[in-house]
Amino acid sequence: MTKPLDDAALDQLFRTARTYNGYTDQPVGEAELRAIWDLMKMGPTSANQLPARLVWCVSDEAKAKLAAACSESNRAKVLKAPVSVVIGMDIDFHEHLPELFPHADAKSWFTDNLPLRESSAFRNSTLQGGYFIMAARALGLDTGPMSGFDAATVEAAFFADQPNVRVNFISTLGHGDPATIFGRSPRPAFEKFNRIA
Repeated sequence: MTKPLDDAALDQLFRTARTYNGYTDQPVGEAELRAIWDLMKMGPTSANQLPARLVWCVSDEAKAKLAAACSESNRAKVLKAPVSVVIGMDIDFHEHLPELFPHADAKSWFTDNLPLRESSAFRNSTLQGGYFIMAARALGLDTGPMSGFDAATVEAAFFADQPNVRVNFISTLGHGDPATIFGRSPRPAFEKFNRIA
């Protein structure tokens, strides 16, 4: 039986973790990017679909391409972060299901149903995006997930050779600079948005 995490771990993952607008100069290496993937791929997705497709923008050229697709307020964040990440979603994820979900013919569930593939890819890549954030935090890194970009421009820049992949959201990644965060926005009590039926 698993045991609850201690308060220090819960703080790092949730209570004191924040969304950062800027980072220190401490670099983020490829080994850390691979470690994030190795954690986030373990999170559950429907029928082990794993539709997320990530592009880790570490070069100035890649970050400039991504920044060009961003709103003015997000441009500088992308350019200055040690890493900026495109979280995409593969609408044709079902092609990989014979390998990823071998104990059933799951591919046939999606083959002739594009709307189902689209909704499932969005839902499950969003879950994986959440796992990305939590994996980064667990490894001592910080993130700045964001909207505020032109999807068509991002897809043309990073997925032109993969028309089946669409962007879900983007995020910066690094060691957060506390000077770049705002005061925490309100988090309501259980009773405000929950009910037990």
